[in-house]
Amino acid sequence: MQKIIRIGTRESELALWQANKVRRQLEELGYETTIVPIKSTGDVVLNKPLYELGITGIFTKNLDIAMLNNDIDIAVHSMKDVPTVLPKGIVQAAVLKRANYNDILVLKDNEEFFGQPNGVVATGSLRRKAQWLNRYPTHNVVDLRGNVNTRLQKLEDNDWNGAIFAAAGLERVGLRPKGALNLSWMIPAPAQGAIMITALEEDEFILEACKQLNDADTELCTGIEREFLNKLEGGCTAPIGALAYINEVEKEIVFKGVLLSRDGSKKLEISRKVPLGKHKYLASDCANSIIEKGGKLIMMEDEGIEKEFSIYSTKKLSEAQKKLLPTTVKVEDSDFIKIRFNRIAPKVMKNEIENVIITSKNGVESLLHSFSKLELQFKNIYCVGRRTKKLIEQKIGKVAHSENNAAKLSEYLSENLNGGEVTYFCSDLRLDTLPKALSENGITVHEVEAYKTMYSPVKVDGKVNGVLFYSPSTVESYVQQNKADKIAFCIGESTAKEARKHFENVQVAKVPTVESVIELVNLHFVKK
Repeated sequence: MQKIIRIGTRESELALWQANKVRRQLEELGYETTIVPIKSTGDVVLNKPLYELGITGIFTKNLDIAMLNNDIDIAVHSMKDVPTVLPKGIVQAAVLKRANYNDILVLKDNEEFFGQPNGVVATGSLRRKAQWLNRYPTHNVVDLRGNVNTRLQKLEDNDWNGAIFAAAGLERVGLRPKGALNLSWMIPAPAQGAIMITALEEDEFILEACKQLNDADTELCTGIEREFLNKLEGGCTAPIGALAYINEVEKEIVFKGVLLSRDGSKKLEISRKVPLGKHKYLASDCANSIIEKGGKLIMMEDEGIEKEFSIYSTKKLSEAQKKLLPTTVKVEDSDFIKIRFNRIAPKVMKNEIENVIITSKNGVESLLHSFSKLELQFKNIYCVGRRTKKLIEQKIGKVAHSENNAAKLSEYLSENLNGGEVTYFCSDLRLDTLPKALSENGITVHEVEAYKTMYSPVKVDGKVNGVLFYSPSTVESYVQQNKADKIAFCIGESTAKEARKHFENVQVAKVPTVESVIELVNLHFVKK
């Protein structure tokens, strides 16, 4: 029986239109599909301009979480809303043929106000606002949020001269008014007008299905635009525009980019043409040109306008993970826990072990530190965490069952082992949750201390607002040298339980991943 492809989407009319477009194309290829609507932070928090929310990916993060949690197989996005760095494990599966990439002005009456000093235009986009104020510095730009229907109604209900929209959005749902004006002078958002499909990197069936929907020219041009955005380290908090298109006659790629200050008073532009096939460094060269002209200074000055927020991570973050945070958030990190692998006695592996429990990547690595893959003869392996499972299956063997946390794994084993035995490869500082629950249900637990967890705390600056914790041990390490007077952002309930012993404000991630902890920080920043 063929797998039914679950298509994740936001709930707006436009998002559902885009998801149904993908659904129709997949079904024309013979695939079975179903639509799964999911709310996004950007749909829920409507009382602030997007740039005040201070985070990138505000319309995509909940879909990412649903995918990592295996609630959907693919996500359909307006490509301009997708951060240039995708969460680990998620990849761009396809880009559909691009529609109209222009911005348009929907007029309330007529265009006479262009030459008047007190014109009023509405938009929720910082890029559009900055470009409009650069061209019409005496005008007033007011915030406009909501889906396209809501924004059109707000224009009707308010005393504004006009509102700016993405042409593709209105055209797709048949709502573009006849008198709307193309703003050909306004450089669009990177990838505006394009639809992106994302999927899990490891799902070969889904990737093969989506590959058939990909438009190579759109993929090329939007890739250049998004690389330009990435090199400038911008997002929803920076007014950046980029457009690349193919001149078929001259067989060349034409690129235009712009960076502005948020009030529109400063503007840096770049325009280049390169032959097709010679575009490898086009985006980075253009971004570097903008930076050399003073672009970095413009962004730094604008960042100073926003309230700063400082966090400390109790484990080292990758550069990709740091880029998931707003540019106004200051990030420091250090490994508060050091791991030392023990030498596991050979007699432990003398015979095949029927049931094995591994609850972390450290447990996997400690086993491989003492034994080769061939020596690890396990009949059934049970583990905690998606990434632990992936590492086990890469390095040791197939996982019989996995859960997101130790409590759920103990429930599963208690129901399915019927009083058997398990061998638990753990740390010297392991929690009692799992072995206690198993013992209470008649399961014999043989614990093997595979590695030692050593505290390695550092003194954290008093100006730090929040601390990211990834295990109960990181909390214990932190409080050895620091006061618990900050917000504790925790990877899971076990970590949060330990944090609540010391911190008043404890927040828990929905999914046990570093990216989900970072999402907590972003959501806190939105509320600010």
